[in-house]
Order: sequence, then C-alpha cells, then structure tokens
Amino acid sequence: MSLSVDASTGEALDVLSRFRVEFYECLYARADALFELTDAVLCADGPVKTLVELSLAVEHRRGHGALYAALDRGWLEPTRLRRTLAGLPLPKAADGRIVLAADVSNWLRPDAPTSDNRLFCHVYGRGDRKTDQFVPGWPYSFVAALESGRTSWVALLDAVRPGPADDATLVTTAPLRDVVKRLTQAEHWRPGDPEILIVMDAGYDVTYLAHALADLPVMLLGRLRSDRVMLRDPGPPRCGPKGGRPRRHGGVLTFAKPDSRHQPDVTTSTDTTRYGTAEAMAWDRMHPRLTHRGPWLDHADEELPILHGTLVRLQVERLPGDRDPKPIWPQCSATAATPVDVDRWWQSFLRRFDLEHTFRLLKQTLGWTAPKVRHADSADLRTWLIIAAHTQLRLARPLAEDLRRPWERPAEPRCLTPARVRRGFRNVRATAARPAAAPKPSKPGPGRPPGSKNKHRARHHDVGKTVKRAESIKEHQARRG
Repeated sequence: MSLSVDASTGEALDVLSRFRVEFYECLYARADALFELTDAVLCADGPVKTLVELSLAVEHRRGHGALYAALDRGWLEPTRLRRTLAGLPLPKAADGRIVLAADVSNWLRPDAPTSDNRLFCHVYGRGDRKTDQFVPGWPYSFVAALESGRTSWVALLDAVRPGPADDATLVTTAPLRDVVKRLTQAEHWRPGDPEILIVMDAGYDVTYLAHALADLPVMLLGRLRSDRVMLRDPGPPRCGPKGGRPRRHGGVLTFAKPDSRHQPDVTTSTDTTRYGTAEAMAWDRMHPRLTHRGPWLDHADEELPILHGTLVRLQVERLPGDRDPKPIWPQCSATAATPVDVDRWWQSFLRRFDLEHTFRLLKQTLGWTAPKVRHADSADLRTWLIIAAHTQLRLARPLAEDLRRPWERPAEPRCLTPARVRRGFRNVRATAARPAAAPKPSKPGPGRPPGSKNKHRARHHDVGKTVKRAESIKEHQARRG
C-alpha cells in the first residue's frame, strides 16, 4: 500500500484522520494534553524554540502547567505506535523495492548532571570543524523508509535510545529485525518481491548486521572508512609433500593504496546534474578479516565465518560548495552484481542523506531537542511525539497548499518541502479528525510555600557506559564463567 502525492484529497484526508485517531489511542496517560502538544508543534508560527511558547498556540487549549505535566507524567505506548507507523502507506524506490536507512542523531545535554542514562555522543561541527568531540547526551538510532529522486521526505518507522549497558551494534540489530517483520505483517513486502535494501553510514558494522539478519529478505549497504582493507578469496590450494591447512584469505585490497587493487568486476559511469560524472568500480566476493572482538565475542567457541560481499568505490566529479571530492567505499552484502545493481546501490546510498535533512527539520523547525528535560523517559516521550508530528506532515503532503513567502520560489504542485507543508498544516487540521477532549475547569495547585527551600535535591548521574566491553576472548570467557 502506498499513498503518492497524486492521491485524491479525500483518500489522503481519510488516511491522515485515521492516523490521528490511532495516535491518540496510543497515548495512555495525559492523552489530551500530549495530543494537543503535538498539534501545537505542527501549527506554531515559525520554528519551535522553547516548550512554553507552545502553550500560547490556539491548538493548545490548556495552560503551560498541563503541558509540562504531560511531558513529565505522560505515557505513550511505543509498541502500538510502531505497528501503526508500519501500517501506513510506505514510500518505495522506482523499481518497487523498499529502501530503509538507519542513522543516529544525538540529543545533546552537556550541562545536565542530574539527567540519567547519558552517553558520550560523537559529534562534529562544534568549534573547529576539523575535529570531532564527545559530548554528553542521549543518542537515538532511527530507522526510516526512503523515497526515490531528490527529496527531503522520509517515513520514520522506529527510534531506539541505547542505554549505558547496551552494545551499539546489538541494539541496532533488534530494531531492524522488528521493522522488517512489521512491514511483512503489514504486507508491504510479500514473497517474490525484491529484497529490502538497508543503507547506513560508516558507524555501523555492516558485516555483523548482514550475518545477524541473514534469515530475513534483506541486503545491507554501508559505507566503510577510507583506512580499511578487504581480502580476496584464496587462490588454488597448496601443493607439495607437506600440504598444510587450506588458506582462508587471499590477497589484500587496501583502500588507500591504488597498487593493491586488482581489476574490478564491474565498472560504470553515470552523468548526474548535481555531482557531474559519477564513476563506480565494484569488486565481487570481497570479505573482511574477522576477529573475536566486539559483537563477535559471542562466537568465541567457533571459527568465524567468511562473509562475502561486493565492494564499491564511488568517485564523483564535483561536490556542492566546491569541496574536494573524495571517493567513498560502500560495501553490499550481496554478490554477483550487475552494472544495474551497482548503480542502484550507490544511488540508494546517496538517498541516505535525506535522513540528515529530516534530523535538521526535527531539531531546527519542530524543536525536538529544544526542551531541557531532565529524565531520559521524558526525552523518549518527546521523541515519539515528534515522530508522530513528522508522520502527519508526510500524510498531509497531498493536502497542503503552498503558502510561500514573497522571496521564495514557487514549488511544483504537491511537491512541497516538509517545512512548507507545516506552514499550511493549520488549514489541514481544521478538516481532519480531532479526538482530543476539551479541557475541564481547574485551579492551579498551591505550589511550594514562599520562602521555603527545596529539600529534595536531584541525584547526579555519571556519564558513559556502565558495562565495559571485554577486549579479549579470555576476558569474555572469564565474565561468562
């Protein structure tokens, strides 16, 4: 099931109204206040800078005290909302394939010692752009479905916040598996359809994820760092009087050494309007050298497998902003690729950057990280509210009118950006379902007596992992024993 931008107005309005009702049913505590808070985010004039200003919106009929109380004591059931998101119309690629993207966005809280479950988030662009930093905050791993073509729209399907005792790779495996299962149950993918393509950046262990998800109809595509090496298959077996153990690995292909590269199996050249000429070279049946580290420590009692894939080197002619183009090295878990497959893979990988535009929208326009909440549970609730708000913008895409500023370029019919759809969402909301009940008359509580001090000081929490990862097989076995 897919709802295109060319869908009829009545059909699009029915889908939007049905989602708003189902989203309201996912709110188990403070449902009315949370629902109107989400509407205020969608209908506010301009970007959301502070949380209290949302209480002044016409769509939020309650006071600012109810707003803060709802975010602190409200309850949303993520499992039910995940099923609702999976049952909505899903965007697909031009060939009908489902393309998922996984990436991490951080909610930075560097000056919040009383906030729990904070980790050191790897960020760029703070201060000197040439250096990276580790800032305390809450990292969130998102899974979204991508569209084809140049667009900033994605369909957010899941979000998970890793805890201090969680392994980043293992935490990613479970959401991806659950998303694929929910899409299968919703009949977005049926037996005989093309395999689901999952694209991700260099922060994910593509090899382990391909091994962990081998029983699902998926193939993974992820970027490798430019300092990596890959191995070929071994040549003919050794011959001689002593023989010896068969070799498991062949020659080495070092990314930074052109002399180590052998003849590619596939070579393509494509003319693009944005990047100039894009040249791709692919080497079939390449594999990394696995060691008993990280997630592979759980396989300490067995020999690590040889996981083949296709290594791609993509070189473009130019980049936006006159930046020096450097090659990127995507790796796909599939083998025996054709030139059409290679072009599809690197083009799908470039579509992953649409998720970066979504993160910018969530933070700078919808104010995802604007509230200075203390507890991680409140941050989780806020995250799901923003996901529901973004989903409503996507469903209202065929309904919104272009309320452009005089200095903005006219947009094509029904090809508005998420920010322009939000600009006209107040008019769409007037015709959609509004299940929230009207507020009841109430009086504010007495509060703390004037002049009294707060005797319940908040607890301070340490930042970082609470469980240290084993660095060797002996250390891992000692912990298990």
